[in-house]
Amino acid sequence: MKNKKTILVTGGAGFIGSALIRYIIKDTDHCVVNIDKLSYSGNLESLMSVEGDKDYIFEQVDICDEIELNRVFKENKPDVVMHLAAESHVDRSIDGASDFIQTNIVGTFTLLEQSKNYWQSLKGEKKEKFRFLHVSTDEVYGDLEGTSDFFSENTPYDPSSPYSASKASSDHLVRAWHRTYGLPVLITNCSNNYGPYQFPEKLIPHVILNALDGKSLPIYGDGKQIRDWLYVDDHVLALMSVAEDGNVGETYNIGGNNEIQNIKVVKKICSILDELITNKMNGMTSFNELITYVKDRPGHDVRYAINASKIKRDLGWEPKENFGSGIRKTVEWYLNNMSWSENIQSGSYKLERLGVNLK
Repeated sequence: MKNKKTILVTGGAGFIGSALIRYIIKDTDHCVVNIDKLSYSGNLESLMSVEGDKDYIFEQVDICDEIELNRVFKENKPDVVMHLAAESHVDRSIDGASDFIQTNIVGTFTLLEQSKNYWQSLKGEKKEKFRFLHVSTDEVYGDLEGTSDFFSENTPYDPSSPYSASKASSDHLVRAWHRTYGLPVLITNCSNNYGPYQFPEKLIPHVILNALDGKSLPIYGDGKQIRDWLYVDDHVLALMSVAEDGNVGETYNIGGNNEIQNIKVVKKICSILDELITNKMNGMTSFNELITYVKDRPGHDVRYAINASKIKRDLGWEPKENFGSGIRKTVEWYLNNMSWSENIQSGSYKLERLGVNLK
């Protein structure tokens, strides 16, 4: 995106969306229109550094609201849509799938319809250069049996949870709107993100904050589930690269090249905390003492691993952070920004375990 553009970001108050907006406002000349309905995980505190910037607009809008979406498109005339709005926590989808179906499927459909109608009204270069980038997950592929296979862009979909099934559905809708209507779309499927400002229901911030409170660190099953960890700022650069230079209709897998067992992730966090916090509570000598093993998540995928060779080959992107450097930055950020986490936990979320209610 060489010239100044207006980028409409859905879900911009979420973890990845807010990181994307902070980057665009601080490091590019583009304008951002942030659409977010501010559900439980949306947090405008994550965007305080850009609030009031002349190139930033916030609209509290639900992507299922076609009338409001239509207004936002007409008033702001975006050049690019970057669609990140989604319900995204597997455990929460097990407790109640309805919000996931509504936001991830119906919301994506509604956004696609409004984007299509807007795009069809455009003329000339504005229409030719318009892009719709749909941000999705590697969980749509299911899990990998061995230790040598990787998800590629051609891996068949085999989702395991209500969350991943809803995201798979949204991916199919995006491809259908491209093939049927010609809407110029791009799709990305990423591995597990981590970094500053992540809502504490996710593994890494959950472990950090529980440890600081002296609470148990629950490990699902034997803890040997493997994930590929992607630092959020690396993901942002990948998304910008795809939006700017990706080929219309293509899918790009985005991975961090950091395959690690969950138990090793937790122990690494404990090791960093042991180094940074000398006065531990309750007579502990190491935060490892808080690790406990709990019943596994229903339908828990064993291994995810991304083959990100396509985006490296075609667009020149590869991650800058290894897990050692990224996780240290993340732990230090949470230690230095406890008020951010405390404000979240003063609401409805109390670091409790989700995903055990199968009624």
